[in-house]
Amino acid sequence: MIQNLNDRTGNDSSSKSVNETVNGSHHFTIRGYSLAKGMGPGKYISSDIFTVGGYDWAIYFYPDGKNIEDSSMYVSVFIALASEGTDVRALFELTLLDQSGKQKHKIHSHFDRALESGLYTLKYRGSMWGYKRFFRRTSLETSDYLKDDCLSMHCTVGVVRTRVEGPKDYSVSVPPSDMGQSLKYLLDAELGCDIVFQVGGEIFKGHKLILAARFPVFRAQFFGLIGNPKSDEVELEDIEPSVFMAMLQYIYSDELPDLIEITGSTSTGSSTIMLQHLLAAADRFDLDRLKELCEAKLCEEVNVDTLATTLSLAEQHRCPQLKAICLKFAATNLGVVMYTEGFKHLEESCPSLLSELLETVASADEKASLMSSKKRSSSSIFGLDLAADGVAVESVNPRRVSRRM
Repeated sequence: MIQNLNDRTGNDSSSKSVNETVNGSHHFTIRGYSLAKGMGPGKYISSDIFTVGGYDWAIYFYPDGKNIEDSSMYVSVFIALASEGTDVRALFELTLLDQSGKQKHKIHSHFDRALESGLYTLKYRGSMWGYKRFFRRTSLETSDYLKDDCLSMHCTVGVVRTRVEGPKDYSVSVPPSDMGQSLKYLLDAELGCDIVFQVGGEIFKGHKLILAARFPVFRAQFFGLIGNPKSDEVELEDIEPSVFMAMLQYIYSDELPDLIEITGSTSTGSSTIMLQHLLAAADRFDLDRLKELCEAKLCEEVNVDTLATTLSLAEQHRCPQLKAICLKFAATNLGVVMYTEGFKHLEESCPSLLSELLETVASADEKASLMSSKKRSSSSIFGLDLAADGVAVESVNPRRVSRRM
């Protein structure tokens, strides 16, 4: 018997190909624009390398233009593929920021308009897209884009990715766990508390079983070989009440507490100080996850004012990631950091850290020199003008790239 193909619905399948962009942005500021002039055509200032869509990118700014024939009448701006890649398809947007507050930015974007010839394709490492005649130099220097000898630009790259989606099975929506909220309710309402803490003249109540399950120090104190499960009061020294409260809230909720609520201050400085004290307490009481949460948060808040205390804290409490971030920040901003009061104190209290800082600076310089030498394997750059306004996509043979700073 011959079966009709239309009846074989049980074997049907489907899929779809989805093309989308993975977008990322980078803000590039050039201070001391007037000092960059005179480098000569074809020589550029490079931004730091940033990653979008799995590829590294960099912004190249040519203060005297890219073309010798333009006689330094224009500045040029390009976005370059800075990592290995073949036929990388991407969209770009370059924005020169108006610094007068009028929001009249100079924007060149491919995200909001149809491209007649399709997306731009960068063939190799070193391929570039941009504008040879991005701005007439005399006009730029009398415009609101240049303020206090400073230029700012914003670059967005959208790397095209293709993925295949098959049929999705139906699933039951499961709400997230609320165990932390339930346990914290017991703490806030003081329901069933059987232990009292005296901390700096203040009283805090808790539950022995919950604390023992979450807190290695109290597990040993209440239920260890030398512990006393009948104890109903504990006095703690060398810890601030607000820090203990934050630590207690973490133990019950498994989340970093609201530090603004605890400190009563919206100041970033107050939040940083609380995080520093909380990290020290977490290390003291063996709360490894809380310590790492504080470490991650402090990494985001490293600045010139907090660097010295945070670096010293990272060294004292064995926080390698936080320490590495601090050293890198200090090496990048050494000219400012070394004149702060915190840095002077660091020189006196932790001289070993200064040696590590010098090693970090030397390592950064060596890495920059190595990257420069890799791109010094010479030869010509060729390009294709795509429009009258000077847009060009340029491909550079990776074996023949000359990076001139």
